[in-house]
Amino acid sequence: MTEKAVIVAHSGDLDKIYSALIVANGALSMGMEASIFFTFWGLQCLKKGGLDKGPLSRMNLLGLGKWMVKSRMKKANVVSLEKLMEDYKELGGKIIACEMTMEIMGIKEEELNNQWIDEYGAVGTYIMEAKDAKITLFI
Repeated sequence: MTEKAVIVAHSGDLDKIYSALIVANGALSMGMEASIFFTFWGLQCLKKGGLDKGPLSRMNLLGLGKWMVKSRMKKANVVSLEKLMEDYKELGGKIIACEMTMEIMGIKEEELNNQWIDEYGAVGTYIMEAKDAKITLFI
């Protein structure tokens, strides 16, 4: 097994994307490799301006819950998703965008933040990435 963490980001919920990036950054900071495979609603986060546009997974309350959580995060000095993504990329993290999801949801490459994406692939790409990983997560 390789000292690697591979995460499937299936959800585009704000709190779940935070979790994926925090775990992935943690793995990188501990000397591991890390990859995140963005698929279905998670892929929406890779759209230009879309990283923190998702709702909360619980208690969204028509956006009020999200506003309250973001306010509390700011008071607690939690960095933005944009900064987490920048740190992730600087530390050598890999981003894979699901081509099948792009096809199903009609997402074009030019709609995505291509500076973050290292590879476009499908389930085979994910399997090759995850087959020898010590940590695999589905978020």
